[in-house]
Amino acid sequence: MIYITRRESFNAAHKLSRTDWSEEKNTEVYGKCANPNWHGHNYHLYVTVKGEVNPETGFLVDLKWLKQVINVHVIDKVDHRNLNLDVDFMKGKLASTENLAIAIWDILLPHINESGAQLHSIKIYETENNFVEYLG
Repeated sequence: MIYITRRESFNAAHKLSRTDWSEEKNTEVYGKCANPNWHGHNYHLYVTVKGEVNPETGFLVDLKWLKQVINVHVIDKVDHRNLNLDVDFMKGKLASTENLAIAIWDILLPHINESGAQLHSIKIYETENNFVEYLG
């Protein structure tokens, strides 16, 4: 079993708040992240796949292909966007990094499966000090 990871970056705005809570309660729970005027991050996304090396190509997956899949299905939809307002796969979800990682997993899983590899993890760095890792 071998693991390979592709890193991509994107910039996006979001706000953590529940519409069924008051502004005061959102601020109490989410702090600055509940700012009514949004805030943004320079995110780093790591997609790790696993499987066996193809003896013919020497690859688990072609990284150019993996880059294209990630960019078409995720980065092009989130980069320089508002996660709460602009991103179809985040509609109706709290735009936390945890929920974003799960949504990205769900989007990429069928594409990775088609390649013969397995999706191992989605890791998103929201800041230098904060990241989420989802293993399905």
